[in-house]
Amino acid sequence: DRWILSRLQQVAKEVAESIEGYRFDHAAQALYEFTWNEYCDWYLELTKPVLNSEAGNEEQKRTARHTLVTVLETLLRLLHPFMPFITEEIWQQVKEPAGVEGSTIMLQPWPEPDDSLVNEEAEREMRWVMDFILGIRRIKGEMNISPGKPVPVLLANVSAEDERLLAANRPYLDFLARTGSVEILRPGETPPEAATALVGEMEVLIPLAGLIDKEAELKRLEKEIARLRQEVERAEKKLANPGFVDKAPEAVVNKEREKLDGARSALDKLAQQAERIRNL
Repeated sequence: DRWILSRLQQVAKEVAESIEGYRFDHAAQALYEFTWNEYCDWYLELTKPVLNSEAGNEEQKRTARHTLVTVLETLLRLLHPFMPFITEEIWQQVKEPAGVEGSTIMLQPWPEPDDSLVNEEAEREMRWVMDFILGIRRIKGEMNISPGKPVPVLLANVSAEDERLLAANRPYLDFLARTGSVEILRPGETPPEAATALVGEMEVLIPLAGLIDKEAELKRLEKEIARLRQEVERAEKKLANPGFVDKAPEAVVNKEREKLDGARSALDKLAQQAERIRNL
């Protein structure tokens, strides 16, 4: 809830600035991406385990319903200049559950972003959840494993923050990633041969035994290794450019160096994983 409300404020600000600058294409694109890629693809899906659980907390259910309809009502007002007729029709159905009075969406105030609802911590947490789920989905897709099939998951190089996020978001991970068991490996413990995805520095491992074919997994790793090599090359060129290093803000340069270090580290880990699979 904190995440979607935070993102809504930023989208409302972006849309207003785009319209003021006569970049209606940018405003429409921002609304399209938020509607489909965040509200529908993620928030709507994340509310399902809350709303459909018989043992769920009633307060959580009320909060989820309220956030769903409140965000939708605000989104309809943002979309109204671009899609006047359909937004009017939907708004007439949504206004009562959203607690809004009025005869038409045309007379409703334009949404003003509320900076107090911008929550960078919630956005970072949601990015972790999304990366975890997308990593498992990507492995399943490339290994031709049914999306609905539960798979055992091993986690390596897990920080205290990773453990906290795992505990706080486990129901969502189980529901959307279709995880079976989730086990945290002890430091120094050697994992079995497994397909790997990275969530920050944490390794998400799906054991290979009985799940994949060796050649398909090697192709997947080679593709990811090629992508990381391009990323490393791009960052190295950027940091070798005096025009960038001397003129860009120090924080921007440092961030680029951190990205390069992270890409190199990921590249090394995936190269080692590919070698282990070749030796199967």
